[in-house]
Amino acid sequence: MRYEFRWGMLLEQPYFTWIVDAIATTLHLALLSWILALAIGIAVGVMRNTPSRALRFAGALYVEIFRNVPLLLQLFLWLYVFPELLPKHWQLYWNRLDDAPYWTAVIGLSLFTAARIAEQIRSAILAIPPGQFKAALSTGLTPFQMYRYVIVPYAVRIIIPAITSEFLTIFKNTALALTIGVAEISSVARKIEAWSFKGIEAYTVASATYVCTTIAVIVLMGWVEKRAYIPGLIKREKSDA
Repeated sequence: MRYEFRWGMLLEQPYFTWIVDAIATTLHLALLSWILALAIGIAVGVMRNTPSRALRFAGALYVEIFRNVPLLLQLFLWLYVFPELLPKHWQLYWNRLDDAPYWTAVIGLSLFTAARIAEQIRSAILAIPPGQFKAALSTGLTPFQMYRYVIVPYAVRIIIPAITSEFLTIFKNTALALTIGVAEISSVARKIEAWSFKGIEAYTVASATYVCTTIAVIVLMGWVEKRAYIPGLIKREKSDA
């Protein structure tokens, strides 16, 4: 029995609307989670490099917990366990949210990815020459101001390729959100397949969404990397071939 392709069905209703909404959900879920993960990761990464033993311990504890627990399990914990630990009135408010699964996915993706970014920030700070710290402090900056105005911007420019990789990872990890009821592109592809029995067409759209988005991000972040290039710190060797 030969399979009959029906690519045109993807432009029919309700499939077309489902696909457009799912792509939008996937993109803003990934982008919001990445922004939050970047902010948290930078803070934790700096904590791991401070002279304070308590801050270093807190940063290391955060990284080890969120980096070593599988993301899928974290999503389940945030959706089913965390609300039970809240005060009663907060618990009722959370349970009444129509988009509770979406915000659960944001929390889970952000905290999981932040642990990975924190390690990258820590490594980048360790790669900065010690003279840079002394020069910043010699101008009269406080340690907080030194990290805010000198060290963190320096470190972020170093790890732009790694940050790009983390966005691609978090974008693909949004597929796990289907397990908690978020209507992202993988979830909708499965729904279309269940309704139409056209799995090839449905999953091809999902795959094309991931591929096209990742290529666009790679091109954009490659341009950002060139603009943020620090002469003498990172050098790309050109091939003689």
